[in-house]
Amino acid sequence: MSEARPGGGTSAPTVLRMILGRRLKDLRESVGVSLEDAARALRVAPLTIRRMEKAEVGLKVPYVEKLLQTYGADAQETAEFLDLAEQAGRPGWWHSYRDVLPGWFTAYVSLESDARTLRTYEPHYVTGLLQTHGYALGVLRAGFPNESDEDLERRVDLRLRRQSLLDRPDTPTLWVVMEEAVLHRVIGGPEVMREQIDRLLEASELPTVTIDVVPFSVGAHVGAFAPFTYFRFDAPELPDVVYTELLSGSVYFDQRPDVVAHLEAHNRMSLLASTSDSKALLNRMRKEYA
Repeated sequence: MSEARPGGGTSAPTVLRMILGRRLKDLRESVGVSLEDAARALRVAPLTIRRMEKAEVGLKVPYVEKLLQTYGADAQETAEFLDLAEQAGRPGWWHSYRDVLPGWFTAYVSLESDARTLRTYEPHYVTGLLQTHGYALGVLRAGFPNESDEDLERRVDLRLRRQSLLDRPDTPTLWVVMEEAVLHRVIGGPEVMREQIDRLLEASELPTVTIDVVPFSVGAHVGAFAPFTYFRFDAPELPDVVYTELLSGSVYFDQRPDVVAHLEAHNRMSLLASTSDSKALLNRMRKEYA
């Protein structure tokens, strides 16, 4: 992956499509079929096969069926694969928000929905999975100053709906590292901030959620750059992925050196803040907004 997703444009892959693309590549390589030979079977350019394998385009069922025949897949494997390919082509729940969901962020929502582990670093705002309605509205109003009230509410609704994954029986583990500055940046006024801190304290009691607040007193540290999220999955076909934001888009990394650098930064930053000290800091800041 390791590529920028600009503010407009390309269709983002679902996790299932990424898994199937990698399976197609493994099948092709296991039988020694080159990209060029696979492309000839479909009468397309080799680039099309590569893009299918990297989940950069949708998986057309007739194309997939022809490739499976070329790779010698048996009838049962073909039937199961085609069923999954059809599922991968169906829109996710977030499709109904496509009017307010940037294409480059669709991949994030898909990764988030299927991850086993989420690790986030937030230097500016509370992570979206833990934002209250009032706080989310304040953040999004600042980010989209020309948006109508109706569209802002739809963006807030999308953000809050994403949080339902924390209530699932198979909820992922969420490990948040945030800067103390997040708690001092007033979003929506004292009442909204107090409500938001209450939400963080409540979430910190969940067995699958860890919240570490890096205090000002630690000074400079390894991760003090941009926010990022690290994803790990149960599916063996999927590598760990890191998402980080730019002013006008985002970048997704799945190359091991990039992922390891972010994971090590998260580990080091988490050591700068104990759980007890983080809760004490949250309670102290809550009193500041009383």
